[in-house]
Amino acid sequence: MADKTEKQDMAWRAIGGLVGLATAWGARKVIGFAWEKTTGRKPPADNESLDISLAEAIGYAVVMGVGMQVAQIVVARTARRRYNAWKSLKDTAREVAS
Repeated sequence: MADKTEKQDMAWRAIGGLVGLATAWGARKVIGFAWEKTTGRKPPADNESLDISLAEAIGYAVVMGVGMQVAQIVVARTARRRYNAWKSLKDTAREVAS
């Protein structure tokens, strides 16, 4: 039983890791696009550059940080819910087949 649980945990870790990477990539693209449409400027590539104002650097960091975290929470919770539903359905099918 412990071996089965470990395999399920490893499966979720792999799925969660891939979902996290995809979410981070997608959220960065969406937030960067929204920043450009809102401000009319490309997102700052280097927040330490003196060519970028302090307010813009901090504003972008805050928007990116909050946006990335919200996207990760929403997607991770949705993925976990779907995984649990799939696992439950699979376990139910196994019990019916027995």
